[in-house]
Amino acid sequence: DVKHNNLKLKPAVFSKDSCYLPPLRYPATCTFKGGLESERQQYIIHGGKTPNNELSDKMYVMSVVCKNNKKVTFRCTEKDLVGDVPEARYGHSIDVVYSRGKSMGVVFGGRSYIPSAQRTTEKWNTVADCLPHVFLVDFEFGCSTSYILPELQDGLSFHVSIARNDTIYILGGHSLANNIRPANLYRIKVDLPLGSPAVNCTVLPGGISVSSAILTRTNNDEFVIVGGYQLENQKRMVCNIISFEDNKIEIREMETPDWTPDIKHSKIWFGSNMGNGTVFLGIPGDNKQAVSETYYFYMLKCAEDDVNEDQKTFTNSQTSTEDPGDSTPFEDSEEFCFSAEANSFNGDDEFDTYNEDDEEDESVTGYWITCCSTCDVDINTWVPFYSTELNKPAMIYCSHGDGHWVHAQCMDLAERTLIQLSEGSNKYYCNEHVKIARALQTPKQVPPLKRPPL
Repeated sequence: DVKHNNLKLKPAVFSKDSCYLPPLRYPATCTFKGGLESERQQYIIHGGKTPNNELSDKMYVMSVVCKNNKKVTFRCTEKDLVGDVPEARYGHSIDVVYSRGKSMGVVFGGRSYIPSAQRTTEKWNTVADCLPHVFLVDFEFGCSTSYILPELQDGLSFHVSIARNDTIYILGGHSLANNIRPANLYRIKVDLPLGSPAVNCTVLPGGISVSSAILTRTNNDEFVIVGGYQLENQKRMVCNIISFEDNKIEIREMETPDWTPDIKHSKIWFGSNMGNGTVFLGIPGDNKQAVSETYYFYMLKCAEDDVNEDQKTFTNSQTSTEDPGDSTPFEDSEEFCFSAEANSFNGDDEFDTYNEDDEEDESVTGYWITCCSTCDVDINTWVPFYSTELNKPAMIYCSHGDGHWVHAQCMDLAERTLIQLSEGSNKYYCNEHVKIARALQTPKQVPPLKRPPL
């Protein structure tokens, strides 16, 4: 959340029934609303690079199950696909089209590693454009179907996609085969009758040459394209307004924002849409500074009321964990994704307000429990006993049965013993269960018998 030029991060956790979601790089994301108005908005995540530099072909569905003043809880599930499953890729796009009361996901473009038969030690991480196929994905049943359209001849990556009702517009992108950013503009229309879907493509004039651009929506019929690259390592400083009227698309240049000198001289920039015509931009800091892995963030408002408003700078709030010398080669897009509206935390979700109802109930599983019959830890009279305690008593896990937590002070543990148990993975049994568990302890080691040499 952004307030008074300060970026506030709200903690988020995943529910217990969520699957593992790896920290993907360059995934395709989109929002999806079900047919019922009461159904919550979902986020679709597909593809991307994993931390092991492998490509993912999995599809994840994420939704918000709980949101309060303290944190947001997400549920993430993996969606199994059958049929013509898109190969593992990154730098592609996924959108949702709505036709005749139905919805369908559309996957297009991206890059993938060369076939395994062609991968050698020298070319192990060599990538190539994916075939220009269009995939329709049914999110309800997990069915995927591939379509070959004659108008789409070359594969594209890091393009801009705009979904409107039953139509998707594809702009720009980068082609590895030719190493160009063609001024493409395609219109893909999807019809979803009772039978098989119908997909057709039309080539439109007036496209723009750009890759890795950021798209933000200013009103129902108008979008703004910000950022991106027009050549390798050369940013595209011009912004474009895309307007729709009677199913006709018009692209025109808008007045160039007053970019700050830091943004002008930076070779790399990245960011994402924050909704309501707001774009969040980031650039790497100067390597000459004491903290060389710092990033600076800016917010650009593209709404009509403040098109000419200067960018607002935010204090450093994120640092890189990679050594610049060991990082992966520059590859067109260095981005992160926001999928929430800029005012999604406003109103009843103010960060500065405190609601004690949001506190987790610690009467059973928290620090303030009666851990044994002689427990005398009281929330009102407790004072730190160990040097490692700050504002809550130290606890240790008893491995008897299903396990339970006990206070280290109630178990008469020395601080040295407490630290040793917390660092290791040995089983511990509290005073009430240590006699029961002694049978499980390892017997004392018996020295081997001494035998005279032959």
